[in-house]
Amino acid sequence: MANNSITPMGNSTSTWFHRWIYHIATGFMFVAVVLRSILVFESDPLLGQILLLLAAWLLFFIGSSFLFRRISWVSILLIGLETLAILSLLLLTHSIHSDFLAFLFAIVGMQVMHEYTPRLTAVVIGLSALLTFFGLLQPIGVFQALALTITYTAGTTFLVVYIGSAKHALVIQERQRSLAHELLEANRKLESYSQTVKQLSISRERQRLAQELHDSVTQTTFSMTLATQSARLLLHRDRKQVAAQLDRLDELAQNALSEMQVLISHLAPKANSESFLDTLRRHLADRQRLDNLSVELEVEGEVLLTPAEEASLFRIAQEGLNNVVKHARTTTAVLRLHLAEPYWMEVEDRGAGFDTQQAIGRGRMGLAGMRERAAVIGWSFMMESAPGEGTRIRIQKGAKAI
Repeated sequence: MANNSITPMGNSTSTWFHRWIYHIATGFMFVAVVLRSILVFESDPLLGQILLLLAAWLLFFIGSSFLFRRISWVSILLIGLETLAILSLLLLTHSIHSDFLAFLFAIVGMQVMHEYTPRLTAVVIGLSALLTFFGLLQPIGVFQALALTITYTAGTTFLVVYIGSAKHALVIQERQRSLAHELLEANRKLESYSQTVKQLSISRERQRLAQELHDSVTQTTFSMTLATQSARLLLHRDRKQVAAQLDRLDELAQNALSEMQVLISHLAPKANSESFLDTLRRHLADRQRLDNLSVELEVEGEVLLTPAEEASLFRIAQEGLNNVVKHARTTTAVLRLHLAEPYWMEVEDRGAGFDTQQAIGRGRMGLAGMRERAAVIGWSFMMESAPGEGTRIRIQKGAKAI
């Protein structure tokens, strides 16, 4: 597969960077407020109370940030206490020079945006603007209180928007990291699936070759065995007929060699210039000549089949006739082809027949191979047989298997 080395290091670095910008900015703003308070109120007896309220605000801020992901309702309560501490500072100082204390509302807004939703942040900014205005109204008047309120609210909004943008960017990066992880997992599954498909392809090819060997060379070898046994018997009874059996054995050996060459070269069971029906007729003539099996071919319709259908039907017919030679104890059979709707093929004999349940229970490869070949091309496999009543095998396109 392609390169799978996707790393979330960029996301981790960005998260650290934005988090520290938020904390450093908050720290500088708070230190600026503390220093400004000392400079403005250094000779005022209220300085101690101011510093105490600022210390309390800092504890509330730290506590809220620490408890945000642990006990959310306590965190919200502490943010409310922060706001109350700022309002207390504005009311306590009650001075024209104490407007800078409202800058702490900007920190509260950044905190809420960093930890909660934009909607709640908008509520906090609006509330902070009202508290700032009313806190500065009496010492500096309406117009100055309004001007400073607008100034501090604008600054708060700017900082809050930055924090919101950074938070949104982190959310997007987290989604990208999650998608990258999902992509890696999908690639891993795809690679595993590819290996599985490869193994299945190998297994199916082995199965196909096993079926080809069983359908072609095995039957020829079986006929060669019969010819050899006949030759042995004639050695003691009629030596003049041994030569004919040996000629037949040689012909069977040549046929087996031809079948093996076809399998090795991955050719179809018929020559490229030969039609499907011509291939069947030639095969039926071979069965008559080599196995003394007379097969009547009945064809109805003229619809052309696909190459895959022709190959599978040929092998199924071949295996069906093999079974007639091996088991039916008869010298006649019928092969029917219906090349029109509904499409089907039948191999029928009036021989010994057999118990179909016993045959299925033994797991005979010939029957299983015919069923599999039919399933590959989307046709069904149906078989009817009974002892003494012959056998009928039917392959039909699209019908339900029996």
